[in-house]
Amino acid sequence: MNTVTLHDGVKMPQLGFGVWQVEEKDAVPAVTKAIEVGYRSIDTAAIYGNERQVGEAIRQSGVSREDLFITTKVWNSDQGYENTLKALDESLDKLGLEYVDLYLIHWPTPEYDDYVETYKALEQLKHDGKVKAIGVCNFDTDHLQRLLDECDVKPAINQIECHPYLAQNDVKEFCRQKGILVEAWSPLMQGGEVLKDDVIQSIAEKHGKTSAQVVIRWHLQNDTVVIPKSVTPHRIEENFDVFDFELSAEEMDQIHGLDRGERKGPKPAEMNKR
Repeated sequence: MNTVTLHDGVKMPQLGFGVWQVEEKDAVPAVTKAIEVGYRSIDTAAIYGNERQVGEAIRQSGVSREDLFITTKVWNSDQGYENTLKALDESLDKLGLEYVDLYLIHWPTPEYDDYVETYKALEQLKHDGKVKAIGVCNFDTDHLQRLLDECDVKPAINQIECHPYLAQNDVKEFCRQKGILVEAWSPLMQGGEVLKDDVIQSIAEKHGKTSAQVVIRWHLQNDTVVIPKSVTPHRIEENFDVFDFELSAEEMDQIHGLDRGERKGPKPAEMNKR
């Protein structure tokens, strides 16, 4: 397993398992399978409604807590300083954990303008030892710059929608310059059109791999943390089997050329749902 080191020294697996849109009934078997396969990073969130099931799978796994990297997120309706402190306690209770490795603000919700206050709560939680590292999701460069200007602890991670049809090069370059790692959600475009792309399929055929494996490999070689999601056992295995091949510079360039700014989710500046 490749690991990355966050700017504060915390080590994180570069390939993790996401549970967005994983229903409660599927969460325990899916996470259990992921841990059996070798995943050690699990990414959940309060709004996903499956923190309790993720915690149950962790307990059943028999893997020591120190060997797992658990991420969760504060939802938009829980933003604000005191609300965020309370929200983490609720997440920890559901997960059955004393701390999480990474705590993220789910969206900036700029209409409400409380993400700076929320982030300061994350700083306090890190100081208190309830979280090891802190960061954000879906932050554009202007949101990130404001945190850098007004807060004390630089975000360790910016988790954003990212796949070959939405390469997010501007945000990635900003984060690279500031020492913030990028993590890709919807890395396979939710199993969408990108996996049927002729360029991806041609590269996959050449390597004897699936399109999904090629896309995950593209993320990894871009120094991006990636969290594919699946509830299908053989796909959970396939998505982890990406460390025995490497894309050439030409193949990486071919995939880079697919970028067309196509989103599956909302734009950060427009997402103000609570």
